[in-house]
Amino acid sequence: MPKVSIVVPSYNSAEFIAATIESIEAQTFSDYEIIVSDHSSTDGTAEILQRYADEGRIKLTTLASGGGAPANWRAVTELATGQYLKLVCGDDLLAPTILAEQVAALDSNPRAVMAASKRDLVDAQGKRIIPPRGLGGLNGVMPGHVAVRRSVLRGTNIFGEPGCVLLRHESFREAGGWTDAQPYVIDQFSYCQVLMLGDFVTVPGSLASFRISDGQWSVELTHRQAAQVIGMHHDLADRYPGLLSRRDLLIGDSRARLMASARRLTYLWLGRRMRAGNR
Repeated sequence: MPKVSIVVPSYNSAEFIAATIESIEAQTFSDYEIIVSDHSSTDGTAEILQRYADEGRIKLTTLASGGGAPANWRAVTELATGQYLKLVCGDDLLAPTILAEQVAALDSNPRAVMAASKRDLVDAQGKRIIPPRGLGGLNGVMPGHVAVRRSVLRGTNIFGEPGCVLLRHESFREAGGWTDAQPYVIDQFSYCQVLMLGDFVTVPGSLASFRISDGQWSVELTHRQAAQVIGMHHDLADRYPGLLSRRDLLIGDSRARLMASARRLTYLWLGRRMRAGNR
């Protein structure tokens, strides 16, 4: 049984999937497996993945169309066997020391169920366009419910994309796995349920990179995302009485609307900037 399972759900990731896998294989920590599930890609992703078919550390699998990203996240995660779990989307990147540092953090804190680090936001060429972000000012080790409450009060996913996070696999299963009741926040919602089972530990430094696409966010998408973040807040309040006060919900819901609008404006600005740079 490997120490860490790295699961990669891919879909039409031909432009980036090789770089993603190479960033995983460049880890200084070696006790891990890689499982890649391609979800009916039509852009040549599956053909690129076949380059790795003979590598013993990598297992390739496919998922028929239907169910969207949540179905692929669940399918690839079900194949994981490691003590710890990290999901890496098919266009993101890991810093070489992220596994070593996050595994050490969880090994040193047996009550911790999740570790996370800041990340860079990068463009299609992997160039940093926004300085390291994440964690909402949290530092060190703390009860998981403290981190969950902070995320609600910030109105955004302070933990970052799955590549920034390492989960204790047993705790993840106990919490119910990937929760897609609110699909736009499947990662954050799932983290929060895991964190209600133990402690949270932060790991210093920016140890992953999340790609910003040049696609424009619509007003409709902004409203839907804000509505699902707010729905998650109230679902957490119902599931865990005493976790959030009415004032917490009022603050978190208001900030969720503001953050969704700010994110859309940021993406629009970045999209124009990247398109101008490609001329």
